[in-house]
Amino acid sequence: MADARIVAIGTAVPPHVVPQRAAREILLAQPGLGRVAQRLIGAAIDGSAIDARRTVIAEFAGVGGEADACAEVAREASPVSPASPVFFDAATSRLLRPTTGQRNEEYVRQSPPLALAAARSALASAPVAARDVTHVITVSCTGFFAPGPDVALVRGLGLRTDVRRLHVGFMGCHGAFPALRAAVDACRADPAAVVLVVCVELCTLHLRSSEDPDQIVSASVFGDGAAAAIVTSHPRAGLRIDALHSELAGKATEAELAWSIGDQGFDLALSSYVPKLLEHEIGPALAPLDPGESWSRIAHWAIHPGGRAILDRAQHALGLSDAQLAPSRAVLREFGNMSSPTVLFVLERVLRTARAGERVVATAFGPGVTIESALLTVDGGES
Repeated sequence: MADARIVAIGTAVPPHVVPQRAAREILLAQPGLGRVAQRLIGAAIDGSAIDARRTVIAEFAGVGGEADACAEVAREASPVSPASPVFFDAATSRLLRPTTGQRNEEYVRQSPPLALAAARSALASAPVAARDVTHVITVSCTGFFAPGPDVALVRGLGLRTDVRRLHVGFMGCHGAFPALRAAVDACRADPAAVVLVVCVELCTLHLRSSEDPDQIVSASVFGDGAAAAIVTSHPRAGLRIDALHSELAGKATEAELAWSIGDQGFDLALSSYVPKLLEHEIGPALAPLDPGESWSRIAHWAIHPGGRAILDRAQHALGLSDAQLAPSRAVLREFGNMSSPTVLFVLERVLRTARAGERVVATAFGPGVTIESALLTVDGGES
């Protein structure tokens, strides 16, 4: 049976930068916040280990006086600011309260260009062309529409109209892994398959002021981004996918991390207990990958940077070095938590320094609490 490989990864971010210090000032400037909420905001932002995040919301353009010289999103994604602000009033520093419908309308407008930018980036470095793509798998949990991002990718990339399409929706930060599993299955069923996986999340569309600790944590860490991976059984180079595993923690943990739809946007429940829970669960959850060696002998790690505390706890539980966590911490610092694309951003960093034959473990976490993981090997080509 043919081995499936990730042969290219591409990423894209929107053009508007929100420095973390500016986010702190904005959140603290909202009316009606009590002292406890103000302290929580300060602690969450100051302890986040994030320098800046990206957003598709044009009303945040220029906040903090910085521009993103490295913005990768296609020019057609650049929005035109409405006459009246919808999400943020820069004149008063007030976060506004658009309805869920208004937030989703912006998702419909902004997610396809960002997804296309990531896909084009992946294809630009891939040993296959757009005409070779047989399957498209999209991942997102921050908005809905149909025909959705999958159709936008077919049209925008000029893919074959008979390409097989699948959307993985509303699974949260670990959503890239079910998509990769579906891609592997497609490659095993058809050795000629070329699968384009695209994750796109516009988390900042759901930003709002709140005194709820879960919403404060969400407002302090999430940003927007997209990432794409090309998965195929040929050529024999890239990241060979040796094993994939999904583990669901005990039922008592389900309320600790949850994602639902409210009238004023999507609502995140993110308990402060999650990092400690993951510290306890991550070792047993990864054990079925069975690398045949201790975790310390795995050369590279791509751990989803859900937050600074999550990385700290995972590092302690697995006995990892600072160097092994460096790619995850760098992505967190530069972009924050972008939900499902984030682990692909980390894997893209890992590939910059990885050498043929080295092993890689990737893992991400989501509602449930779910721990998804993959064991990969850097394959330099035919022996």
